[in-house]
Amino acid sequence: MGTRSKRKAHFSNIYSFNCGRRRFGDADDSQIGGPGFSRVVYCNETGVSEVESQNYADNYVRSTKYTPLTFFPKSLFEQFRRVANFFFLVTAILSFTDLAPYSPVSAILPLIVVISASMIKEGIEDWQRQKQDHEVNNRKVKVHRGGGVFESREWKTLRVGDIVKVEKDEFFPADLLLLSSSYENAVCYVETMNLDGETNLKLKQSLDVTSTINDDSDFNNFKASVKCEDPNASLYTFVGTMEFQGQQYALSPQQLLLRDSKLRNTDYVYGAVIFTGHDTKVIQNSTEAPSKRSGIERRMDSVIYFMFFIMFLLAFLGSVYFGIVTKKDLDGDIMKRWYLGPDRSDIYFDPNRAPVAAIYHFLTAVLLYSYLIPISLYVSIEIVKVLQTIFINNDINMYYEEADKPAHARTSNLTEELGQIDTILSDKTGTLTCNSMEFIKCSVAGTAYGRGITEVERAMAKRMGSPLIANGRNQHFDDRDDNDFTLHVKGYNFEDERITNGYWIHEPRSDVIQKFFRLLAICHTAIPDVDEETGKVTYEAESPDEAAFVIAARELGFEFYKRTQTTISFIELDPVSKKRVESTYELLNVLEFNSARKRMSVIVRDEDGKLLLLCKGADSVMFARLAKNGREFEENTKEHVNQYADAGLRTLILAYRELTEEEYREFNEKFTKAKNSVSADRDDLIDEATEGIEKDLILLGATAVEDKLQKGVPECIDKLAQAGIKIWVLTGDKMETAINIGFSCSLLREGMKQIIIILESPEIIAAEKAEDKNVISKVSKESVKKQILAGKAQLTASTSDAFALIIDGKSLAYALHEDIKNTFLELAVRCASVICCRSSPKQKALVTRLVKDGTGKTTLAIGDGANDVGMLQEADIGIGISGVEGMQAVMSSDIAIAQFRFLERLLLVHGHWCYRRISSMICYFFYKNVVFGITLFLYEAYASFSGQPAYNDWYLSLYNVFFTSLPAIALGVFDQDVSARFCLKFPLLYQEGVQNTLFGWRRIFGWMLNGLASSIIIFFLCIKALDPESYQKNGKTAGMEVVGATIYTCVVWVVNCQMALAVAYFTLIQHIFIWGGIILWYLFQLVYGTLPANISTTAYKVFVETLAPAPSYWFVTMITVIAALVPYYCYKAVQMRFFPPYHGMIQWLRYDGDCDDPEYVNMVRQRSIRTTTVGFTARSIARDNTLYHLNLERQVSK
Repeated sequence: MGTRSKRKAHFSNIYSFNCGRRRFGDADDSQIGGPGFSRVVYCNETGVSEVESQNYADNYVRSTKYTPLTFFPKSLFEQFRRVANFFFLVTAILSFTDLAPYSPVSAILPLIVVISASMIKEGIEDWQRQKQDHEVNNRKVKVHRGGGVFESREWKTLRVGDIVKVEKDEFFPADLLLLSSSYENAVCYVETMNLDGETNLKLKQSLDVTSTINDDSDFNNFKASVKCEDPNASLYTFVGTMEFQGQQYALSPQQLLLRDSKLRNTDYVYGAVIFTGHDTKVIQNSTEAPSKRSGIERRMDSVIYFMFFIMFLLAFLGSVYFGIVTKKDLDGDIMKRWYLGPDRSDIYFDPNRAPVAAIYHFLTAVLLYSYLIPISLYVSIEIVKVLQTIFINNDINMYYEEADKPAHARTSNLTEELGQIDTILSDKTGTLTCNSMEFIKCSVAGTAYGRGITEVERAMAKRMGSPLIANGRNQHFDDRDDNDFTLHVKGYNFEDERITNGYWIHEPRSDVIQKFFRLLAICHTAIPDVDEETGKVTYEAESPDEAAFVIAARELGFEFYKRTQTTISFIELDPVSKKRVESTYELLNVLEFNSARKRMSVIVRDEDGKLLLLCKGADSVMFARLAKNGREFEENTKEHVNQYADAGLRTLILAYRELTEEEYREFNEKFTKAKNSVSADRDDLIDEATEGIEKDLILLGATAVEDKLQKGVPECIDKLAQAGIKIWVLTGDKMETAINIGFSCSLLREGMKQIIIILESPEIIAAEKAEDKNVISKVSKESVKKQILAGKAQLTASTSDAFALIIDGKSLAYALHEDIKNTFLELAVRCASVICCRSSPKQKALVTRLVKDGTGKTTLAIGDGANDVGMLQEADIGIGISGVEGMQAVMSSDIAIAQFRFLERLLLVHGHWCYRRISSMICYFFYKNVVFGITLFLYEAYASFSGQPAYNDWYLSLYNVFFTSLPAIALGVFDQDVSARFCLKFPLLYQEGVQNTLFGWRRIFGWMLNGLASSIIIFFLCIKALDPESYQKNGKTAGMEVVGATIYTCVVWVVNCQMALAVAYFTLIQHIFIWGGIILWYLFQLVYGTLPANISTTAYKVFVETLAPAPSYWFVTMITVIAALVPYYCYKAVQMRFFPPYHGMIQWLRYDGDCDDPEYVNMVRQRSIRTTTVGFTARSIARDNTLYHLNLERQVSK
């Protein structure tokens, strides 16, 4: 290939600490070759013997659970891990012995059907994963084959050490070491959305020594070796050295291109393959989320164990009775049960070996009574849950059109848990708020600028009942929809005529204002993108805050438009000439922001040659770094920062300092040495270097950006609170900001008593000044404990008032200690709302675990960022918000939604429906199996426990699989006790799930008792009705086959009609399944009875010749079905008329036509409002009650 011209980098997102060409001194490579750092890669040397001997993974990636060879054994193992399935496997094996009361085929077929259905589902899911793997593994990339020639190959053929060429908008096929790029300074831009969900571009840069290898032919003689860390899951670290042309060079994450990230804004790059396949960092990170099981599933397991106990108990009692009776069968020459031939019988009825016969009978009875256990329950539940998730995914009311994002249930095994949530633990930024920052106010040189009104200020004014004064006039604070107005510039909502349109030059401290906005235009990592046609500049920023700062600087006359590796350029207004001029600063270093440093700095050289350090960061770290002569505006700035926090704004402090050449030289040497280190303490060395330079700063001012509440958040919180759900907010924001956001979204209200736990006592302050860590820890812990106990005392003294608990991160660290956490939890659960401020990601996860384990109730965590992942995985259900902070939260969640407000419909509608459906379906399954199993027991007892089944073998087999399962599945998918509109109108309906009223032991045993009553009625009515000697006109009597078929017919009718009575919302499918099951039974009798006698056995022509022509058969069926259903019908009639549950009240309200009667509706809804309820409805009622009591007091005083 011909030589290609190299592009110049006009912009970049600087993620390295050092800008410009990296300088390499003597690298500290002490770890290379040691444990964890043993990987050696020979680049472009595929024929070398050392390469051949390396046993590194290939680049074929498999995410499937099975292979064609392992699918059958592994899938079978998964199925038979379930106790019920294993039990049915054992019974199927025993059916081949003489102990079985039925044929082996009839026992095996239902098991095969059920297991096959589950395996087919597993197979389909795995096949979909296999198709994705096939597509990825067969992608093409250009690989050096030798002689400077590159050819297209599939990803799966790559080997460690290969040289590849990746072109623009292609994914990286493996973890690559960047060698060079189309830019002359060997940089490239990478999008890592598939790794961490972030959409901002990241910059990578190769080593100087390889940056000139910029053409295909240059790789003909390229040879290098890399020694580096072993495969690991850390996306943001890489330690290694490269030996090239006899020299050693230190490697860093700047040179590593990760698999599945994409090359952007760069024509091509060359790279050497370092990690392949399952050794790549992205695959190392793809660990499975923790396994979660719903409470209903765990309860269902307990019910199945109980049914096993009943089954073994019945078998034991029957066997004891059988052994006693068998022993008495032969008394000398007298045979009591002569028809069994006790004098010549085998072991099963031998009176002389009665104990052994009883043991054999026990095994036979266990096989017979196994029909008490619903064999198709597990697979039916799996089918129902998959269909329920499809309904959730396709709910148009949870579709966010603006971002084209529907709801997405990423797991199907927790749908019913959505209807049982007791506590919601929510992030704030990006979850309750938009995470779309707007620059709205600032404080410069001790003067506050910006006249905008925030949503929190509007809510506060509403709360106080006072007008807002802004821009010299009253402001209305009516609730406004986001669509009512449009911002001219996204990220900018600043109004102040004193400094807009260049008027800042007339301000008294215009010099400080100029430095302030210059800092905003320079101190960042944003990427400018200039539209060549319009000249308009847009920015790719690391965070919404960063974008808001750069946009604000641009709008106020300091337009950043160009960046190279060593320079940053912007256009500003010259205060002297009053003209727009271009300025270019040399960019020397970028000291990155991280959660530990809480600040970011850049070191630049201005056009006059001055060295400047520009810094922005949190107030908690910045004020302490100010010089004595840099605190001129400190008091005013602190006051403004507190005011901004009260208004719900996020603040940053801006400061700078000038550096001498000697200071910078010493810092840069130390910093470069620390940066090139590959020892374990590299980060500590870097922090030490930066600590020394980021001090003695001169304060410029503070910025304030607003993160607006998402649309519908207050309304959603109000409905969830009415549903009885407790809401906790866990945020990293300052306490003042969190409190005011709490007021604006109605988590807090005027008159609600606040219990605030903070560490600001004189003893703690004195200990902090003394810097004695042990004393600080001891005093702090005692203080937190004392405050928690005082809060509990407050709650005890005033049981009718609503309380809010607010605790900061420092206090929370002590509150979570083993000896305090339970006391803290007792306090928190008694409060109406809880806000944890300044919480770290680990604290969020620990609080979630404390609530989940401590209360034993179902918890839901919701968040949108990587810092919420631990919380989402710890909760019973994790909800990810697919917002602007990337997709890490979504990828770790159980369900993803686009907006917080969709949580209302997800829980109150889908959650309630899913919980009710699954609960009713499982109860029905046990009911129908109790009906069936008890009739078998009663018939065997009637037959002197001889092990004789009442039904034909195939009747037994097909009962669960064909005649009764489909109506239960239809119930689990389609039933609705009330409509979605009523679920939202009467939120307290949700408490049925929280209190588990529909799947408590009382209801389960109630359904079992119903099944027991039905089976007794069916059995004895049929037996007595068919007892006459003459069953037909020809004198034939009703034999076992006639009695068995009649009882079976009644059972099928009763359980299906019971379903019809239990269904609250009929659909066509339910009609088809319910009545179709009964029709299918008659068709089966017709077809099966016509088969040869050796196949149909006891069913041979029974229906055609005996049952169908006999009027008594139809009459007995009708009478028995009515009699069996009467108890349930009477119970439900009395309950609905005199003791209706909450959903029954709503059904009556709908039936009586009172839905539109405001007075009656409010009366029903009042049950969902308590004094401790949060939300604007409760706030309104509390206000009305206060006014009512005031008026009452006035009347009494008169």
